[in-house]
Amino acid sequence: MDHPFDDLATVRRPIAEANGLPNAHYTDPDVFEAEGPALLHAGWSGLAVEADVPEIGDAIPLSFLGMPLLLLRDRDGRVRVFQNICRHRGMVLVSEPRKIEGAIRCPYHSWCYATDGRLVSTPHVGGPGHNHHAGIDRSSLGLIEVRSHIWLGVVWINISGTAPSFEEANADLLARWAEFNTPLYHGGADSRFTLEVACNWKLAVENYCESYHLPWVHPGLNSYSRLEDHYHVEQPGCFSGQGTRVYRQITGETGGVFPDLAGLSPKWDTAAEYIAAFPNVLLGVHRDHVFAIILEPRGTGRTKEHVHLFYATSNTDDALRRRNAAQWKEVFVEDIFVVEGMQRGRHAVSFDGGRFSPAMDGPTHLFHAWVAERLCAGQDTRRAAE
Repeated sequence: MDHPFDDLATVRRPIAEANGLPNAHYTDPDVFEAEGPALLHAGWSGLAVEADVPEIGDAIPLSFLGMPLLLLRDRDGRVRVFQNICRHRGMVLVSEPRKIEGAIRCPYHSWCYATDGRLVSTPHVGGPGHNHHAGIDRSSLGLIEVRSHIWLGVVWINISGTAPSFEEANADLLARWAEFNTPLYHGGADSRFTLEVACNWKLAVENYCESYHLPWVHPGLNSYSRLEDHYHVEQPGCFSGQGTRVYRQITGETGGVFPDLAGLSPKWDTAAEYIAAFPNVLLGVHRDHVFAIILEPRGTGRTKEHVHLFYATSNTDDALRRRNAAQWKEVFVEDIFVVEGMQRGRHAVSFDGGRFSPAMDGPTHLFHAWVAERLCAGQDTRRAAE
């Protein structure tokens, strides 16, 4: 039987000759399972936002491709990610968001962990009344920590533990947006929303990173930030997206605007950029706010889009904040029929992955090429090990 990654040579061709990813990469459960380690475990993926755990002891259970994870803020105020399982029998430790007042206690046999992951209590492990045993080394049985990093308010994780540091892996993006390395404040409950979309997560990425569809899918946005005002952003192997030279600040009923982020150069007075940081984080930067969309793959044809908006200060106008979130939600909802339509289209058995416009589809082709390269590299590694 051929491996599902053996048919990617045409995807890696120059854009004028390339086809898009084959149907199986959007519809086949086996391919979805196989893509996880190569695309989402191997690099730095988005999991959540730092604002999800604002206070010491806050903890929320999350799932990443079925893996139970625990996001928490430890006693020192550091945000950490652990596998949400007890080292004894693999029981899930925390089932609902809550405040950890003391230790994290396993509900099965009451093994307890500190918020920094240390195993601190093993009741009756040596028999009734004996809480120690020579065969149980607590120092080696702490919670399994997942590498994590915070940037632009997003908690990024590297499941495999083998990726270069976040700073090294994303050096080009960090340099491009160095001016946005400034304190950001999550807008709160009215600055977060989730969209459930019936499509493969990769379709959400490839739609986001191109501006070609603006005139037909986003006529309101295109009325002032026109297709011809946009440019491509392309960094092979790392990210792709689009920028606009025309950004218009949202205003309140009395003409008020959000305060600008500190230290930005004049070009951002009228510009904005929208970049897909591979694999699953969609970012937008503006003079007065930043947003992040964290894509949560839920299956071959199901994705949750977790949207968060950030500002220069925690003291922003409530009504204007709500208006901004509503405006962006309207834009993102406009894309749903497109990505869901493409998902249905991937069940057309004769579809060959499609062709790219060499002039307009550069960012999308770059993402497809990145996917193909990662999958082929993983396949080569597996074959070498056999």
